[in-house]
Amino acid sequence: MAPPVPYLVDEILEEIFLRLRTPAALVRASTACLSFRRIITGRPFLRRYRKRHPPPLLGFVDRHGFHPAQPPYPSAPLASSLAAAADFTYSFVPSPNDERWRSVDARDGRVLLQEHRLGLKYFRMNLAVCDPLSRHSVLLPPIHKDLLVLEAEFPIEIVRVLAPVGEEGEDETSFRVFVFACYKTKLVAFVFSSVAPQWCIAASRSWTSLGTESPHFMAALGCRGLSCLDYVRGCFYSTWPWMDKLLMINTQTMEFSTVNDRTGYHMKLRSLPGQADEVLARNDMLCRRRPGQPRSLPAIVVGREGTLEMFSLVGDHSPEGSFHLYHTTQLKNDQSSMEWQLENIIPLPGQYDYFTLGAAGGFLFLGATTEDQLYIAIDSPVCLSRTGWDVDYFSLEVQTSKITKICRRKSQFFHYEDVYWYFGLPPSLSKPSI
Repeated sequence: MAPPVPYLVDEILEEIFLRLRTPAALVRASTACLSFRRIITGRPFLRRYRKRHPPPLLGFVDRHGFHPAQPPYPSAPLASSLAAAADFTYSFVPSPNDERWRSVDARDGRVLLQEHRLGLKYFRMNLAVCDPLSRHSVLLPPIHKDLLVLEAEFPIEIVRVLAPVGEEGEDETSFRVFVFACYKTKLVAFVFSSVAPQWCIAASRSWTSLGTESPHFMAALGCRGLSCLDYVRGCFYSTWPWMDKLLMINTQTMEFSTVNDRTGYHMKLRSLPGQADEVLARNDMLCRRRPGQPRSLPAIVVGREGTLEMFSLVGDHSPEGSFHLYHTTQLKNDQSSMEWQLENIIPLPGQYDYFTLGAAGGFLFLGATTEDQLYIAIDSPVCLSRTGWDVDYFSLEVQTSKITKICRRKSQFFHYEDVYWYFGLPPSLSKPSI
């Protein structure tokens, strides 16, 4: 009998390995022999495996570093291994000005860094993309002054984000970085591509052409909107609380557009007591709200058959109050006539005061604290506790509505801290991504 053809053996082994349900099982298989490891660590196989088995949530990064998932969260052992193996102090990233780096986004195992320099103009800050596990990094050039058509106007808000890894067939070592600059008169998008390593203006639209007014008055109240971006099907969505529309940014065509949000059940939902956008829209200079509540914006996720789904947090911030997530679904795919219908109302565990932290990887993320309510000035973004608050972080799996505690962290400050969720494979399977 003729021996089996080698490439057929590899194909059969790939199909077997694809059916291993957990990354830990894949790691064990890769240690069995060199031929198994060669197949499992190959980029084509890893691409197929990630598509079939999304990488696990391992924790989040913020300005303080990496916060791993804690037991009994399923990926806690992998998160602990990552924390031990990776460098989330970013000491391996060269700094042109000998300043420290801080994270401003994370996606696909990469972290987008910004050089922390107080008093420097937004566009003069250095950016870098790094892989904390392989300790590879790329320093981005500054945006050329010729592109800054509104350089004399100070932006209301600016957001830097990493684009997700491209579709199958695209080089996984490439990456794109977007800078969205919100001015009083228009919204501008700059993009950097590692393929053609330079910045360009990708899109620019005036607020009037988008059918809405400038959001500068909300920025004066200390509220942040553009930062709260959820990524769905090649688009970033911003659920700004002062608009009656969703802002949509298509990363393939680089077009800005808006979608009517005040349709169907959302007309009723927005009038419910405790809805976050009503609290934020008040003009009172003293407002009863929790630290972090301005982050309690609706989160956009991918639903069944690719439809858009939204989760809105509604709750009573009194000591005996309760919180619920209202799950609504886009009724039609035609975005010009989008309407929303109620799918489910999910009660949240009691004795917590919640705020939302966006959505990613099929999860909605929530922060929660058990502290008593505080009265704080709405224009004061910082609230200090001598003893610190215990903040619990939760994930809600969109498909099952299962709520799981990820970790607990003590924080001295509440000042709208951004957290960036870190998904990845075990260290022994990871390849340098940059």
